[in-house]
Formats: sequence, C-alpha cells, structure tokens
Amino acid sequence: MPLYHKLGNFPQKRHTQFEKPNGGLYYEQLFGTEGFHGHSSLLYHVHRPTQIKEITKSYSVEPKIAIGKNIKSLLLKGFELKPEDDFLDSRKPMLVNKDCTIGLAAPRQSLRNYFYKNADADEMIFIHKGKGKLRTMMGNIPFQYGDYLIIPRGMIYQIDFETSENRLFYVESFAPFYTPKRYKNDSGQHLEHAPFCERDFILPTELETHDEKGDFLIKIKKEGMIHEIIYATHPFDVVGWDGYNFPYGFSIHNFEPITGRVHQPPPVHQTFETSTFVVCSFVPRLYDYHPKAIPAPYNHSNIDSDEVLYYVDGDFMSRNNIEQGHITLHPKGIPHGPAPGAMERSIGQTITHELAVMVDTFRPLMVTEEAMGLDDGQYYKSWVD
Repeated sequence: MPLYHKLGNFPQKRHTQFEKPNGGLYYEQLFGTEGFHGHSSLLYHVHRPTQIKEITKSYSVEPKIAIGKNIKSLLLKGFELKPEDDFLDSRKPMLVNKDCTIGLAAPRQSLRNYFYKNADADEMIFIHKGKGKLRTMMGNIPFQYGDYLIIPRGMIYQIDFETSENRLFYVESFAPFYTPKRYKNDSGQHLEHAPFCERDFILPTELETHDEKGDFLIKIKKEGMIHEIIYATHPFDVVGWDGYNFPYGFSIHNFEPITGRVHQPPPVHQTFETSTFVVCSFVPRLYDYHPKAIPAPYNHSNIDSDEVLYYVDGDFMSRNNIEQGHITLHPKGIPHGPAPGAMERSIGQTITHELAVMVDTFRPLMVTEEAMGLDDGQYYKSWVD
C-alpha cells in the first residue's frame, strides 16, 4: 500500500521499550512482505503473538483440476454457485496457475467461530452482493457493493456480514498487489493523470484491542493446506501500529474512466498490478467520440495472457447473453473480440453503464472441477455467424 497510515498508540522510536500503563512491556512485531525489502508495518501487541497451544488438524484444500492445458473459451454462470454458511467452505476456486487462484464465494453467515489467515497469498475480494465489515488485527474496514478489499498475506481477519445474500469474486495472489507504477511518481504519490488517488482508499479504522487469554482457533492456509491452530491469546490484541503494509478498500465506483476519440485499450482501466497479472475495472463511461468511432473493442489476439472477465452489472455491449455473475475466460493462443453483431450495434452509441472486473494473467490458467460445474459448454462457439 503506497500510503503511510497509523492507528492507536506506539512509541516515538521504533524497536524501543513501550511500557504498559500498569507495568510490563508491549510486544513489537514487524509485519512485512518480500523479506525486509517490501512494504511493512510495526505492530504492538498486548501479548506475545507467538503463543501456539496446539495444532489440531491439517487438511488439503488444493483445487481439483479438470483441464490442465486449456485452449477453449469458457463462460461460467457464477450465480449458479450454491451459497454455503461457512466463509471458507463457500470459497470455490475456478481458475488457477502458479501465480494466482481466481474464485467465487457465496457465504451466508459471518465468519465468527474462528479467525482466518492466508500465509501464502495476498487476497483481493470484490464485493458483488453484500454489506458488512472486514475485521482485522490492524483495524476494521466497512464494505458494500462494488468494493475491492485488499488483504495482505499473513493478515488475521474475520468478516461480519449484515446480509445473508453475499456474492464475492476473489483472487489470491502469490505476489503483492500494488497500484500501477505509471500512476505514481518516484516517491509513490498518485499523479494527476491517475484514475483514482489516495483520497479514494478506504483505510482501516476502529482498532479492536482484546486483552484475552483462552483457546482461539485460527485457520491458516499454506501450500494448499488448511492448518487449524489454537492460539493462547486473542489475535486482535494490537494497541497500535504504523507503516505501509495493511488491509484497505477501494470502491470500483470511485474509478474515473479514461476515454478518447477512438477505442482505448484495456490498460486505461487498470486498477491493480502484480508481477504476474493485472486487474482492471470497467465502469460507466462515455464512448469514443471520433465521428467514425467504433465503441466495441476490436478483435485482438491473446498471445501473452489469459483474459478473465467477471461481469458485475449493466449492459455488456461487446457480448451477447451475458448476465450478472458470469465469468468469461479467453485463453492465450486464439483471438477473441466482440460477439457477432456487437460491433455494428455499438456504432452511434454514446455511453455505457457496464460494470466488470478483468484479470489478465501472464501464465495460462487451469480450469477446476468446480468451474466445469458452472460452464455453459457452448461459449467457445459464440463467434460463429
């Protein structure tokens, strides 16, 4: 996160004694990424954050692959995913490679019976349906329809839902999420041409500090396994922290589209980047205004990346028969473009109200068995006249 933030109380000088009001010392923890090179924060705990009482069980949650080497364009009907009560049980991987996992979730209930930590991957959770609060050891973040939640790896969290109908699109990334470099100056501040700025970030507030001992279940995901671990103290016992590594939110509705006289390429929609894929936001915008403009995207070859589009809302002018919650996969190796009739239909149109999230991966994606259960089976033929 290219922004300094702080909550609660901490000493003026790092790595020095920080005394409790009634005696004793708080316990400092460096919460960093990419070794000691990436973004980091310093947290101060009431209790030592290292107290593990027991590891009760471990079990595999590795995705089951249906297609390992894929050339077929797919359409997945995401809203056909059946809701489940438990947050982790509801998360279903759809598309995976060595760099990321792209999935869907439809949890009915809040995550309150245990805490969760992804030890391997940063998480991006897009809120398609639902409202509530992300609760973390570094503070809480309210969320609603259209919000991205960026949760760094190693973050202990729970989620409170105010709603029972919740639809989430998520990406687990083994490389950190950043905002695009071209939006920022050398010191990391967002520039004037960027489609959003620091004011748009939803920063953690309402730091919970629990001074409790007992048995606290944390489910930790690591190397395709869930390890159930009992901590001796409440994991939300931080009294203060400061730094650059923390969870945050960003609303897709605050992305300001970049338009032009002719059709603009997908990078103008870029919202996040990693070293292995990018995330773009397609939002309501004016169409191209050259007198001979064709608003529909031109045909293009997927030579270097697999393209995943998650359709959120509005009228998706480049496709036919697309509905909310659908996912399309356009794999590398074959070109794709607007559906038959979409190019002609777009001419003369002046505005779009579409809302979608795109993930372009630089390595091919494998298709899971869960995804095949949502596949319409015909999408790859949809360009035939």
